[in-house]
Amino acid sequence: MDTIDRLLGEADQAWRGYGVGSADRATLAADLRLDLRAAANDGGDPAQLIGGDVAGFARRLADEAGVRRVRGDYGRVVGTALIGAVLGAVLGYGLLEAAYPVFVHLIDIPRSIDVPIQLAVAVAYGTPGAVVAAGAVVAVRTRLRALPEIRRTARLMSVLVPVAGIVITPITVGFAWATDYSLAPSVVVTEIAMVLGAIAGATALARRLSLREARTAAASPHPETTRVKPA
Repeated sequence: MDTIDRLLGEADQAWRGYGVGSADRATLAADLRLDLRAAANDGGDPAQLIGGDVAGFARRLADEAGVRRVRGDYGRVVGTALIGAVLGAVLGYGLLEAAYPVFVHLIDIPRSIDVPIQLAVAVAYGTPGAVVAAGAVVAVRTRLRALPEIRRTARLMSVLVPVAGIVITPITVGFAWATDYSLAPSVVVTEIAMVLGAIAGATALARRLSLREARTAAASPHPETTRVKPA
């Protein structure tokens, strides 16, 4: 029985990586368990029934059953989001540099009025931050529009990426303050890595949640159980 449970665990892990939904995984596992038990009752070795490549066997089993798969493509999604974020950062910096003199000229705040530091920080970091988040979302939505559930991923990114920016901004500012706002290459690279890491994490989480929702929606409340015979 331990051998059967181990084989089913390895198969389930392979199905997860293959993009098989939870309902289909349960059906495949139930059918495979019956076949493995039958092999054990006949005096055979369940492991020999599957062979040495459990993951490959599990994938073939899913293909033969015709289950619906949703590919994650986390690397492509995160990489595209980071490229869009970098392009957004460049655009945001340019917009801030161009708009700041105009903004100052139009407002022309008297020197007797003290602008709250919170407002200054919000404008200084919020403006380019918003463009960076928008760049990541737009890049994923437009460049990867052929991927399944990419619209759902982009919608979740539009919420999670700004939240990640709000969380990482004070951390980055605190790190800059701790280094006396040093412009040393190592410090600057660390700050950039912190921001990009937050964007990458938010993007990966958005993709994961979107696929989870898709697989849950695709799952039938009463899936038909079809016996899947090992090849």
